[in-house]
Amino acid sequence: MPGAWPVAVVAIVAGSLVGAAGSALRVSVIPWQIGDLVPTLGEVSQDSPRVDVTETIHPFGTIGTGETGSHRFEVRNTGGGPLTLRKGSSSCSCTVSDFDTEATEEEATSRVVPAEQSTFVTVQWKGKPPGGPFRQQVTVLTDDPRRPEIMFVVEGTVLPTWKAIPAVIALPRLTASAIERASTTIFTYGDGAPTVESLEINHPEAARFFSLSSTALSAAELAVEPGATGGFRVDLTMNPGLPLGAVKQLIQVRFRMPQEVIAEVPLEGSVGGDLVLAGAGWDASRQALRLGTVSGRTGSRTRLYLTAKGPGRDQVRPRVVETVPDLLEVTVGEGKPIGSGTVLRIPIDIVIPAGSRPVNHICSEQAPAGRIVLETGHPDSPTLSIPICVAVGP
Repeated sequence: MPGAWPVAVVAIVAGSLVGAAGSALRVSVIPWQIGDLVPTLGEVSQDSPRVDVTETIHPFGTIGTGETGSHRFEVRNTGGGPLTLRKGSSSCSCTVSDFDTEATEEEATSRVVPAEQSTFVTVQWKGKPPGGPFRQQVTVLTDDPRRPEIMFVVEGTVLPTWKAIPAVIALPRLTASAIERASTTIFTYGDGAPTVESLEINHPEAARFFSLSSTALSAAELAVEPGATGGFRVDLTMNPGLPLGAVKQLIQVRFRMPQEVIAEVPLEGSVGGDLVLAGAGWDASRQALRLGTVSGRTGSRTRLYLTAKGPGRDQVRPRVVETVPDLLEVTVGEGKPIGSGTVLRIPIDIVIPAGSRPVNHICSEQAPAGRIVLETGHPDSPTLSIPICVAVGP
């Protein structure tokens, strides 16, 4: 019997010879590959097309929201045979328009470029809100074996048609008896200067408490906003007598540049004064009574307190003039002085009766707030509107 070492040496030598023979056999029957690319031996025919482009990325600059931009990329065929171009993929707001013809469906999506001639690929895109940097791209497929596709890229910045600074006019501490003023500046981006046609508050009943005017911006005022080509300032004056409570309105500005544009700027605030509300469910930050969801079978009862101070407090005798929804039962109690007598406190009971029908005034966009409107008798705040957020279920 041979020893262990001679047997091991013979096995190693035999295995090496078998492995080398197997490797040589595989190389002889399997083509040389690098990843998924199989190199082609030989040269491309002189009659083949050849794509030549001098530009594939175009820095467009700025474009307004809703506006259409375009750029022409030149594609030249420097080969010996005709070059066929076909539409490939594109980003969502980018299109190739030069292939559109009134011929067959195939001709509408392709184009043949003869040898030593050129064509243009027109790329179109739209500026989409809200604005900011953009990069749009389209792919054109070719039958050039050296370059089967070309990606054309257009990049730049989308500017809004208009922008308000500040975007919201906030007046957190309004007084019913005082005149308040505020303003916002609207910058525009386009070919022409804007022409203001109208300024309105969207709620007709509130419009009588506001005065609006506009003034074109000077060159120095316009220069502070990069890219702006025009603009104007909207000045707001709030007159005395606005009802107490939350203020939520929209200032609507209609102007041309030259197309018609409607800009909306929210107006938000809270009117206070000598009359103040407090009690269970009262949200002072939102200036609304928040009752949530109430069962229509059992109903609910809530008490608020209206406090009156100042020289007109003795004239305050609230009277209910409107309730929304109309199923609300509102009772105003007798006012009593508190403390040293400089403040009058008046209870207001709000009842949703048992057996009430379903309603929805939960203070959402689909279900606007309800309200209780009081005539107060106060000389500076004759009307008080109390918003109510409530949904009555089954």
